[in-house]
This record gives sequence, structure tokens and C-alpha cells, in this order.
Amino acid sequence: MRQNPSFTLADVEEIKRLIRENPWATIVSATADGLVASHYPVLVDESREELSLVTHVGRPDEQLHELGQHEILVVIQGAHGYISPGWYDAKPAVPTWNFTAAHLSGVPEILSDEENYRVLGALVDHFESRLPNPRQMEGTPENAEYAQRISAGTVGLRLTPSKIVAKSKLSQNTSRETVDRVIAELEGDGPYASAALAAEMRRVHERMRAAR
Repeated sequence: MRQNPSFTLADVEEIKRLIRENPWATIVSATADGLVASHYPVLVDESREELSLVTHVGRPDEQLHELGQHEILVVIQGAHGYISPGWYDAKPAVPTWNFTAAHLSGVPEILSDEENYRVLGALVDHFESRLPNPRQMEGTPENAEYAQRISAGTVGLRLTPSKIVAKSKLSQNTSRETVDRVIAELEGDGPYASAALAAEMRRVHERMRAAR
């Protein structure tokens, strides 16, 4: 991902927030047999001060990716959407795409069976906690027995990235009036409306204005 100083996202806590709010990740490996990509949910490893991710893959994806033998790339995609030049002003302009994304790369650590099982439980708890009647992995003896049996079909990993490229391209290089118009369009009911992208733009620009 080409970096631009106007859009660089360097705050580790903001990158963690991006991951927490957008946990569905793309994992990419350049293997002996060519490029391989898979998609899995990830969690920030809250037990570590530095940025680390934990997740799992289903067998035989660990073989397809040759996990532990070389770097992997984990792509996190946040809110994004089309921005029409008609939302700017009367001056000539071209359309663009606003987005937030992070690319995290490094050699992953393969987890033990015990730690993998704990990560699986944390993933289930993380997503089930929003439900009125969450179903925990070990909520009943039957669930626990089933989870212990099928966990053997997964391989856990932790990625503490050696390289991070993160970008938050949210009209930071335009005027306040233009930003306000873009947010209004995104909050509207048009074909490119996106409440999530509008909220992200509003949050980022309010922080920028407060810092001035």
C-alpha cells in the first residue's frame, strides 16, 4: 500500500481500535507454490503492550500458508466508500475512495494446543458477548466436549508484526466545508451513503480540529 504523509496512520492505539472494530482479516502468504490468501477473524492480544494479533486457521490452511516458515501479511479493512466529485465544489475534481486500512506483516508464532484452545474460547466470547443469551464454548459439558474435539482441526497463531503500514484516507487534504459536505452525503440516503464511513470521518476530523 503506497503511503502518503497526509494519510499516515501511525498511532498504535488507533490501529488497535481499527482491528477491534473490523476483526475480519485477510491473511496472505507468498509460498513455494505461489500466493495464498485466507480469511479469518482476529483479536488484538490484550495481554501484550505491543501490537499483537491472535487468530487461528483451519487445517490444512497452516500447510497451504507454510505458517512459521516465512512472513505473512494480515490486511485489516475499515470503513470505506466512494466519494463523488459532485460532493466537493464547482472546481474540477475527480472521484476518489475514502478508507482506513492496515497491513501487518511478520513471521507468525504457532501456538501450542492449549493456547490455541484459549484463543478459540476468547474469539467465541468476544463475538457472543453482544448477544442476549451468549453461547460460550464451554457453557455446558456438551459444548465443552464438542469444542475440545473439533479444536484439533485448527492451528492457532500470534502475529507481532515487524512491519506496519496503516493508512487513514478520509479527506484530510480538503477544506472543512468540503469535509462537512462529504459527511452529510454519507449520512444521507443516496446510493453511496455509508453511516460507518461518515462516523469515522467525523471522529477523525473532530480530533484534528481539537488538536489545532
